[in-house]
Amino acid sequence: MKRFLSLILVGFLAFFGFVACTEETTAAETTAAETTTEAELTYEIALVTDVGNIDDKSFNEGAWNGVVQYADENSVTYAYYRPTEDSETARISAIESAINKGAKIVVCPGYLFETAIYSVQDTYPNVSFLLLDGTPNDGDWGAATGPTWSTSSNVHNVLYQEEQSGFLAGYAAVKEGYTALGFAGGMAVPAVVRFGYGFILGAEYAANEMNLTAGDVTIEYYYANAFAPSPELEIKMDLWYAGGMEVIFACGGKLYQSVVNAAEATQNGKVIGVDVDQYFVSDTIISSAMKGLQVSVYDSLTAFYDNSMVWPAALAGETSVLGAITGGVGLPTATTSWGFTTFTIAEYDAIFAKLVDGTVVVSTIIDAQPTVSLVTVTYSEKPAE
Repeated sequence: MKRFLSLILVGFLAFFGFVACTEETTAAETTAAETTTEAELTYEIALVTDVGNIDDKSFNEGAWNGVVQYADENSVTYAYYRPTEDSETARISAIESAINKGAKIVVCPGYLFETAIYSVQDTYPNVSFLLLDGTPNDGDWGAATGPTWSTSSNVHNVLYQEEQSGFLAGYAAVKEGYTALGFAGGMAVPAVVRFGYGFILGAEYAANEMNLTAGDVTIEYYYANAFAPSPELEIKMDLWYAGGMEVIFACGGKLYQSVVNAAEATQNGKVIGVDVDQYFVSDTIISSAMKGLQVSVYDSLTAFYDNSMVWPAALAGETSVLGAITGGVGLPTATTSWGFTTFTIAEYDAIFAKLVDGTVVVSTIIDAQPTVSLVTVTYSEKPAE
């Protein structure tokens, strides 16, 4: 069984320069810094955040924890850089700031970096890039044949099988006895859609195992078109819970805050988190559909440094797809994180094993809604084409 350790929150980081934050990693480095001006300091590993920050308790923070873990264990300097706005220009500028501060490898978490990495990968051939949740392309979706995709040898991409993690969350919720479910996604981007459609398919699989009849399980499905909390979203979640919703899968950056706020205003409302183990956010969170962000960043950096600071042949210009078979997705099983009382860890292990050995295969199709016969799904918005 693949188990995930709870992530350790990093300490307070000071801001400098181009909205970049740094943390010295050893006493020797701290001493050296005392005789070095700030302008002369360099940071070998850089992470550039997307629209969130390293304390988002989600995607950025999971990736950052992988950087911190590797750098601290190996006495490597590191820093994070936050773009000044949500634009490709700002992301490229942040990447270039990291390079100017000495970055040998730049970690970029999120599909928003696809076009930025496409633009810089050949401009900086002596710098390596780790792109999470995307592959470099020129973003020309209006072209007759779609975007041009190209990954240079100084880039390694990591994708995750979110549909499997979403499947496990939906399966667990129904096996626990919940029948009124909700999915609140950030935007209809591939990773979020895979989480959501997997959630539906997991609920359907569990309903079939339990011999439930058509309509016994219902799912309200909604995209907020943002990865941030909002009063409007919280009101919608309030209405869902007031209407009998039992558990909502909050899938998309910090929007979980709106869902949690609504759940905490009820007596029994529950939440399923995403990306990392979010048990510490609220007692209403019963589980999290996780991706192995910290471990995949840590392992990628290990491979990079073990190969004299270039990507090994198996990773250079290539894309790794991590799922159950590699321990890249799953639900947390630590005592503090396991919020189920009916659904057991043994049952979780059993369904997880079926994903590993291929007995259960979760559809990866995202351009058509899942076909289900037992679960009734109400789509509040149509996913983006």
